[in-house]
Amino acid sequence: MKIEESNIVETNDYRVIIYPSSRPFTTKEAKVITEKLYDFLATWAAHGKPLSSSFKIEKNQFIIICVDEEKEMASGCSIDALGKIMREIDEEYQLGLFDRMKASFIENGEVKTLKLIDFKNKIRSGELSKEIEVFDFSKNTYLEFLSNFLQPFSKSWAASVK
Repeated sequence: MKIEESNIVETNDYRVIIYPSSRPFTTKEAKVITEKLYDFLATWAAHGKPLSSSFKIEKNQFIIICVDEEKEMASGCSIDALGKIMREIDEEYQLGLFDRMKASFIENGEVKTLKLIDFKNKIRSGELSKEIEVFDFSKNTYLEFLSNFLQPFSKSWAASVK
């Protein structure tokens, strides 16, 4: 399965795991990450059964892993194996892939990431416009990812910041 932008309505709703980086990848980093993930996913298995999976790098900053669990469920051990390769990538390039206390958004056409507390303070103070679009890393399925990964501020989780 290969994940691509498409207007085709998907009938399967694949499991999605999102790894948000704190910064954009360099060209070299994106190339190495791509190679490592292709190699890993080619042999990724749950209880000896291959997992039908793919990935994409979104906005040059977010790694989206997708697995078709209708064919085979990702088990605890297989998720641990994915976590291990992602931690290796994270440590090699200092990407903050496991730091969930951050917010990423698009302002003036550019992806920006702030510590969550700084993001909330800038929203409260008006320093950050509510005309931004905000990324939601909590999406668990491919259909949710396609329709709700990037949302206008007013429809995003960030709208509840007071």
